[in-house]
Amino acid sequence: MVGTLINIATVLVGGILGTALGSRLPERIRETVLHGLGLVTLVVGVQLTLKTQNVLIVMGSILVGAILGEWWRIDVGLERASVWLRDRVSRHASAHSVAHFTEGFVTASLVFCVGPMTILGSIQDGLTGDHSLLVIKAMLDGFAALAFASSLGVGVLFSVLTILIYQGGLSLLAGLAQNALNSAMIAEMSATGGVMILAIGLLLLDLKRIRVANLLPALIIAPLVVAVLQALGIAIQ
Repeated sequence: MVGTLINIATVLVGGILGTALGSRLPERIRETVLHGLGLVTLVVGVQLTLKTQNVLIVMGSILVGAILGEWWRIDVGLERASVWLRDRVSRHASAHSVAHFTEGFVTASLVFCVGPMTILGSIQDGLTGDHSLLVIKAMLDGFAALAFASSLGVGVLFSVLTILIYQGGLSLLAGLAQNALNSAMIAEMSATGGVMILAIGLLLLDLKRIRVANLLPALIIAPLVVAVLQALGIAIQ
C-alpha cells in the first residue's frame, strides 16, 4: 500500500499546482521530465527481468500471453470500458458545474487506474513490497494531474479515491495471493512483468508504442508454468 499512498500524494500535489498555475508549465519541461521517467522505467524493467532463473519461461509466457491478449482484445476492452464509464457518468450530470467536475474526476480516474503500469505496480507492491514501479507511476500521475487540473478543475483531485480503492485493492489481493506462490513463481512472474515495464519505458521515450495490455495474461502464465515444471520435478535454472 505504500506505493498507492505515494501515488495519492503526488496526484494531490500535482492537482493543486495545476489548479493554481493553469497551463503555464512549459512543454519542454514536461517532455524532458517524461523522457527522464522513461529512462528510469527501462532500468526498473531490466532489474526485474534479470530476476529470472530461466529466460525460456519468460519468453514462453510473453508469447502465449500475447496470443491470448490479442485474441481477447484486452486493450480494446479496456478502451471500451473507459468510454462507456465516461459517457454514462456524463449523461447523468445535468448542471454545467457538475458536468465539469465529473469530467475531471472520471477522466483522471481512468488515466490513473486503467493501464498495465497500475496492474504491474500494484502486484509487485503486494507480492514483494517493492513499490519502485508505483513511485514512477506516481511521478507520471503527478504531472498528468497538473495538466488535467489546469483545464478540468478540482474534480481531478477526487480521483485519489479511485486510486485508493482500485490500486490499493489490487495490492491487497496480491498480498493475499502471495501465500499461494513460492519464490520461484514470484521471480518468474516479476521477470515477465519486467519485460512489460521495458515496453512502457519505450512508450514514454516515444520510441515504440506496444500494446502492453495485451501482454497481461503472461503474468498468470509464468507462475503456472513454474508450478507445472515443479510438479514434474524439473529444476528451474
